[in-house]
Amino acid sequence: MRREQLEYAASRYGTPLYIFDLDLLKKQADRIKNALGEEIGLCYAMKANPFLTEVMAGCTDRIEVCSMGEFLICRELEIPPEKLLISGVLKKKEDIYRILDACEGRCRYTVESIKQLHHFLEWSDEHKKVLRLYPRLTNGSQFGMDEDAVRSVFGLAAMSPYLEIEGLHYFSGTQKRHLRQFRAELEMLDDFLQKMRDEWNIQVRHLEYGPGTAVPYFEGKDAQTYTDEGFRALRDAIRSMQWKGKVTIELGRAFAAECGSYLTEIRDVKKNGDIDYCIVDGGSHQLNYDGQIRGMYRPGIRIIPEENAGMKKHWTVCGALCTMNDVLCGNVELSGVRTGKILVFERAGAYSAMEGMALFLSHPLPAVVSFSREDGWKTLRKSQPTYVWNMEER
Repeated sequence: MRREQLEYAASRYGTPLYIFDLDLLKKQADRIKNALGEEIGLCYAMKANPFLTEVMAGCTDRIEVCSMGEFLICRELEIPPEKLLISGVLKKKEDIYRILDACEGRCRYTVESIKQLHHFLEWSDEHKKVLRLYPRLTNGSQFGMDEDAVRSVFGLAAMSPYLEIEGLHYFSGTQKRHLRQFRAELEMLDDFLQKMRDEWNIQVRHLEYGPGTAVPYFEGKDAQTYTDEGFRALRDAIRSMQWKGKVTIELGRAFAAECGSYLTEIRDVKKNGDIDYCIVDGGSHQLNYDGQIRGMYRPGIRIIPEENAGMKKHWTVCGALCTMNDVLCGNVELSGVRTGKILVFERAGAYSAMEGMALFLSHPLPAVVSFSREDGWKTLRKSQPTYVWNMEER
């Protein structure tokens, strides 16, 4: 985003502030789509940033929904049920039934356990409606099911005229930087799908695969998997599989990170011993970079208004929280630092705005705005007080 746009937003909306550049978001989606090719489907994991869901529904084939709250967002946005993959490690029976009553078999549903399967089985038997299911294969964590449980799901579903196992779901983690990790997972999945075909006499048409593509947030921390070459290598690894079916790639961070900026104003500067401190009106409760440890790594930072003058110094940037852990970045070289200036943290479009300790110390939630050439500036959320959620209702 251009400096003039950032300065305008800070002046109009104040700080702390999240800005999402929707043109950049669409450009990133097109980049990934072009690198992967038309034969591979795309799914947006909306947990990365629910504010982008409506735009991403137009850029991808599916939206992954992992909670009842996310489902309600999609309903408010009138996203067609056919676009939704209902996922999440915990699906309460009452939530499953509420979604099924609204959408029936138009959504797709992951199955995380035998118990979840029984919920789908009971509803479909009662309503005589066909449901499309995706059993989730575990990676050894609490998510999904092991091989024996997956086989049991197929066996139980086969006894129902209303349960269709359309595909298999697999996601094993995030921030994978090396292509060898993707290749190893796809080889494992290829072997598993062939075993299902040859030993279980079961064929599925779809594979929903979350590769966990890394985003290089910090200087000196590159990621092979985030480049065009990385996505093309992922495409080639999929094409080389012996199992042949439709593959949908599930991404959140890789789509959304680039489009976001977090603006926070410098309110105080001081020197304690040998360390120059810069105190801002935001903090780690509003900004989180995966892999950051007490400000050890330097994310992309700009200062506005920009000036050419000023000697560069090393600063430790801290937020407004009463904890020594509130360090956004330490020992970072900046020039022109003084009160009233604004720091712009880049690549803050995914998770960064969602994973912080929003209620800690009862600071207000920042405003959220978006920009696009077509629609201009739009307020997505005004700044909201949080103190009312940290006290008894009156």
